Amino acid sequence: VPRMNHRLGVPKLAWYNEIFNSDSTYYGGTNLGNFPGVQAVEEPRHNLPATIKVVLPPLATVVFKPRP
Repeated sequence: VPRMNHRLGVPKLAWYNEIFNSDSTYYGGTNLGNFPGVQAVEEPRHNLPATIKVVLPPLATVVFKPRP
């Protein structure tokens, strides 16, 4: 089941690029994801100072990296 608008804690306020999504059509998936990325907001979660709101595709892995 896809998880829409799922919030994840992140270490800093920044733009987070989605650098890997195993649900990409490149890997035979449905291309459900967060391209080109998401902006963190100041809302503590998971003992971290900020959060990102993301789409989590079913049976997939997504990886984010803060933009320098």
